[in-house]
Amino acid sequence: MAESWKKTACILCSVNCGIEVLVEERNLVRIRGDKAHPTSAGYACEKAQQLDWYQNGRDRLTSPLRRRPDGSFEPVDWDTAIGEIAERLSRVRDTFGGDTILYYGGGGQGNHLPGPYAMATRAALGSVYASNALAQEKTGEFWVDGRLFGRQRCHTSPDFEHAEVAVFIGKNPWQSHGFPRARAVLREIARDPQRTLVVIDPRRTETADLADYHLQVAPGTDAFCLAALLGAVVQENLVDHAFLAEHATGFEALRDALATVPVDDFAERAGVDPGIVREVARRIARASSVSMLEDLGIQQAPHSTLNSYLEKSLYLLTGNFAHRGAMNLHSRLASLLGTREGTTPVGGHRIITSLIPANVIPDEILTDHPKRFRAMFVESANPAHSLADSSRMREALAALDTLVVVDVAMTETARLAHYVLPAASQFEKWEATFFNLEFPRNSFHLRAPLLEPLAGTLPEPEIHRRLVRALGALRDEDLVPLHEAAALIPTAGRLPYAAAFQRVMAASPKLAALAPVVLYETLGPMLPDGAASAAVLWGAAHQFAARSPESLRRAGFNGPAPVAAEKLFDAILSSRSGVTFSVDEYAETWNRLETADRKIHLDVPEMLDELRSLERESPAAADAEFPFVLAAGERRTSTANTIFRDPSWRRKDAGGALRISTPDAERLGLADGAMARVTTRRGAAEAVVEVTDTLRPGHATLPNGLGTSHRGEDGRDVVSGVAPNELTASEDRDWLAGTPWHKHVRARIEAV
Repeated sequence: MAESWKKTACILCSVNCGIEVLVEERNLVRIRGDKAHPTSAGYACEKAQQLDWYQNGRDRLTSPLRRRPDGSFEPVDWDTAIGEIAERLSRVRDTFGGDTILYYGGGGQGNHLPGPYAMATRAALGSVYASNALAQEKTGEFWVDGRLFGRQRCHTSPDFEHAEVAVFIGKNPWQSHGFPRARAVLREIARDPQRTLVVIDPRRTETADLADYHLQVAPGTDAFCLAALLGAVVQENLVDHAFLAEHATGFEALRDALATVPVDDFAERAGVDPGIVREVARRIARASSVSMLEDLGIQQAPHSTLNSYLEKSLYLLTGNFAHRGAMNLHSRLASLLGTREGTTPVGGHRIITSLIPANVIPDEILTDHPKRFRAMFVESANPAHSLADSSRMREALAALDTLVVVDVAMTETARLAHYVLPAASQFEKWEATFFNLEFPRNSFHLRAPLLEPLAGTLPEPEIHRRLVRALGALRDEDLVPLHEAAALIPTAGRLPYAAAFQRVMAASPKLAALAPVVLYETLGPMLPDGAASAAVLWGAAHQFAARSPESLRRAGFNGPAPVAAEKLFDAILSSRSGVTFSVDEYAETWNRLETADRKIHLDVPEMLDELRSLERESPAAADAEFPFVLAAGERRTSTANTIFRDPSWRRKDAGGALRISTPDAERLGLADGAMARVTTRRGAAEAVVEVTDTLRPGHATLPNGLGTSHRGEDGRDVVSGVAPNELTASEDRDWLAGTPWHKHVRARIEAV
């Protein structure tokens, strides 16, 4: 019998490469790249081969669980769990207000369809505050995007395939990817003598080994290096004045701040050769096209938000925006980012893209403030493990009146919950990812289930439907007109349903807030192959057609907006490899600017003040008690996100070694395989040592994805490796965005 390969996607990073899977019984036995996928085109890294460890992990949950008074859990049926959760959350809402219920989640890697449905549950509860992993990674960058381009959701996309110069700052795409076909593209750039690869990173990474220029900065000095590059651009008059005169305002303020930057001194402060810094600045300025990508290395380190501003200023001052090979503003089928701003109810911390800083959550709980968070709903996330200062996070979660967790496994957060609801895995349900970040062609992939849901589990859209119903927010009579219109779809198509949906939503704003669940209940049953969870994408297709008709037309979907939207939705439903929904000309970037004058606004006073303050900042003094800088959460070949709970999937480095430099190892009397104790102001842990020549002296790294508990073969819980956030402190964070300094943790290392 011929082998039967099924198409889906990898769920281990934001790129979500298309893959094909050979399924035998319930096992994912072989995995390969999907050549028909419009973005990844057959590319997949080695980590995708291990996805069966997620699908068939011993920690899978198969029943709702309720916490007993003694802290243990008992299984309960779904009706009991949903009813009791609705009652408890309603009591919090009615007593203290829905704004005391915090939602944390919105989708793990590649698990994004639950996010819209959770919005309906939040609307039913009056929950207005939310957070997730983006709030400890990207919110500083999003804030800068808002100031430069007019809206925080104006997200830029690099065009590395065509860039003459590619720059990676605090980013190692060989391991963390971040754009399609990362390793193949890196090799193409490295092999081409006409192109240049630049890496700014304190580690000599796999990407740095390919680079023409590696600026191996001292940990935490990225702002000095970037300011030196920009100072050289301005002081040597390498600026693209014609571009700025036509497309930007506020250049004078930025120019004046950069004109006095002591380039050589800043380069030396960063630990790099001033001559090489100037050479890199000139190479960037003379290139026909430059693309850049920043990541957690500078976003989770000192001067986080300023780093993002300087990175963007570097490509803007040299005119590398809105053309081939440069930076562009991409389309989006639906935005991952909200628009709510303001401050948190207790500490007054800044809200960016509707997200409160993840690391202030304990501050917003462990207080007697009347508007403290009293309940949390956590979905596809593990804040007790993934957020800084795990011990304090556990204390905060334990102080809540109600904690509900939806996940596939008994995570560290689930162990603290009052109720745990078992979700179907990403390969047992209809799923998709809204990380549609590409330009000029952008794609979307709706993934059909490979397997039936594990007995006792439910997909999240169904969980939210039941919660909305149990909360009394939706009545049968509300949906009669839509059920009647949906019944006509087999003969009349979906356009009459669209008209009915618009009428009902316009007539009832309260019902409109529940739109995802309304679509799930009315349109969902009419979709083929049980794809009810995809109903929310019908609304997204219509919104995109209204917002970007020309991008949709260039992608091959013609006709008036409603007709083109229906064609797009049909293609999303039917294509197992994904569909290109947007094709843009480079000039389309200018139409996506959301400033009132459609120009880039370079004058950002908060960032210019911090830039000027760098010269007054004292160089980091040696800390006798904690002389090392620990990067907590390095991405390696042997690490992935924590959906892999059993470390047996790792073929090497199963325990997650502590990497230190050769000089440091010699000084401390450590060798490969020895045990060392890492101590920070927050905690201590022991780890096996790996000696390396890729780090500067005084720099050490621990990998991400370890320190989780998993069920061993004997049924007992086992913890492997170090949980990095047992060592980090929530107060060590960016002053503006609140992003944590996970990559810059003061530490002491000793031989055990």
